[in-house]
Amino acid sequence: MKKMLEEAQAFICKSVEDVDGGAKFRLDQWTRENGDVGVTAVMAGGKVWEKAGCNLAVVRGSMPFESFRLADDRARHQGIDRASGYKPGDKVPFTAIGLSSVMHPRNPHCPTMHFNYRYFETENGLWWFGGGTDITPSYLDKDDMKHFHGTYKAVCDKHDPAFYPRFKKWADDYFLIKHRGETRGLGGIFFDDLNDRDPEAIFAFAREAAMAVPEAYLPVVKKHVNDPFTEEQKRWQLLRRGRYVEFNLVYDRGTIFGLKTGLGRVESMLMTLPETARWEYDHKPAPGSPEAEIMDAFKKPREWV
Repeated sequence: MKKMLEEAQAFICKSVEDVDGGAKFRLDQWTRENGDVGVTAVMAGGKVWEKAGCNLAVVRGSMPFESFRLADDRARHQGIDRASGYKPGDKVPFTAIGLSSVMHPRNPHCPTMHFNYRYFETENGLWWFGGGTDITPSYLDKDDMKHFHGTYKAVCDKHDPAFYPRFKKWADDYFLIKHRGETRGLGGIFFDDLNDRDPEAIFAFAREAAMAVPEAYLPVVKKHVNDPFTEEQKRWQLLRRGRYVEFNLVYDRGTIFGLKTGLGRVESMLMTLPETARWEYDHKPAPGSPEAEIMDAFKKPREWV
């Protein structure tokens, strides 16, 4: 998994650099005394992307029994007594390997994109995969959504025709900003605690999904990178980035886990946040406006393919 994610990181970063045509990713290789290792790749000040990050991490630690039990409840397909030997109050040793990325373009007509692919394994044999790729536009282009979702539907269908409808709905449900009653973006695929088949089969799916990021995302960016935009459209993009921040700090499972356990590297976890964002009191888009159009999609998730 680590080798595959290293290859995915190099491939995706190179693909993004080629489209940006200016900035390069700065590679920050880090280690900890306990053996944790990682490579945080960050691009700032690009021609196309204001900020982009792609972080690989291999983390070892101990999770609270309650967190372990919650994951165990969500993943009941291994047929072993995974809780054997543990009780409330215990710590459960684990290893986690993951590659996470968020890319924030300058142009409001180019969407933000996020992906994460990860693998967990506990000392006593519980394992599961998680991840997905999702898109967060500020303005709605239905053809873009057909391309993005269609790319991931094709990947899913190769491995299991049930994957796309299941993981698409999971993304719509997971990326909900509950206190706003709206989704962070327009979804994609998301899965967690996945261990319902041979691990090599899930690994093959995760690899293909990670490697599909440039195909799914970069044509959409190239289509819109030179679109003209107004100050009001930039302002709307910054307001949507504010929603992005709210979700990541309040609901994102990985961010919360890393911050609460102290096991995550703060700089790497918070690389997902944009350099600039905006909040306005009780902002409401004008009826019939493009902003109101996409707000309807945020409040009522749609089928794109």
